[in-house]
Amino acid sequence: MDDFVPQPLDRDATTYIAGHRGLVGSGIWRKLTDEGFNSLVGRSSSELDLRDRNAVFDFFAETQPHYVVLAAAKVGGILANSTYPHEFLSDNLQIQLNVMDAALKHGTERLLFLGSSCIYPKFAPQPITEDALLTGHLEPTNDAYAIAKIAGILQVQAIRREYGKHWISAMPTNLYGPGDNFSPTGSHVLPALIRRYDEAAQSGAETVTNWGTGAPRREFLHVDDMASACLHLLEHYDGPQQVNVGTGTDVTIAEIADVIADVVGFEGETHWDTSKPDGTPQKLLDVSKLGEAGWKASIGLREGIESTVEWYRRHVGEVRA
Repeated sequence: MDDFVPQPLDRDATTYIAGHRGLVGSGIWRKLTDEGFNSLVGRSSSELDLRDRNAVFDFFAETQPHYVVLAAAKVGGILANSTYPHEFLSDNLQIQLNVMDAALKHGTERLLFLGSSCIYPKFAPQPITEDALLTGHLEPTNDAYAIAKIAGILQVQAIRREYGKHWISAMPTNLYGPGDNFSPTGSHVLPALIRRYDEAAQSGAETVTNWGTGAPRREFLHVDDMASACLHLLEHYDGPQQVNVGTGTDVTIAEIADVIADVVGFEGETHWDTSKPDGTPQKLLDVSKLGEAGWKASIGLREGIESTVEWYRRHVGEVRA
């Protein structure tokens, strides 16, 4: 590897955001637009199926992106992951292989691969450092998705070793914000709770029932903070190891439910269905590596939830549901 030093990205260079309609991709698109990038490229899944290898290579041949942010993925919560493990493994592997192979062939200078904190062992010491990768068993309810994301990290590392490309990986904690998936069956915990409590508040329901015990601890990062971190890493970090992206603090699911209930105005009781799985007991990221690179989160949890609820209510008829 040469003596590469990350520099500010060229705002005029063609920059492809894979998954630009999703939660993370749309946040990155907003951030880069605000930062003056004027050659952003995105394709919806109906315009370009990233599982179609020939179509992906044709797209890269046509657009020749200088920078790539690989935010496209098949994602979902516990129910979706445990119900469709094959799709979560196969679709994500295909997306990653096709995009990275095409980017390699067509000379993409910088690529940022985005994964998930579920890559770490279920019982990894808390907070979880980057070195915990591949040191223990995964959470069974989303192991297929995690294996696909681990493969993506290894692909970035292999391309760095073999071809000298300055590509990097970032692993965000639980994300939320504008553009999230609020589906009752496919969403992650925070948007699912927003929808559930908001509907209960609107209907005047007296109770809300949530999965599990409410005891698991989770770390939440607003997608606009995530987008800021992505640009910062592209401009300030280079190395083979994935970088954790989070706040460095966590709360229980019960605590997050209380905040959401308060924000939406739900005044009834919350019940917990303890026959349903909790998932990983705690998943707090050690973000000191990110801090050393010069970045930290700035959007507080309640502030972020309030803005997300406002966005959800404005778009309730058109959100992914």
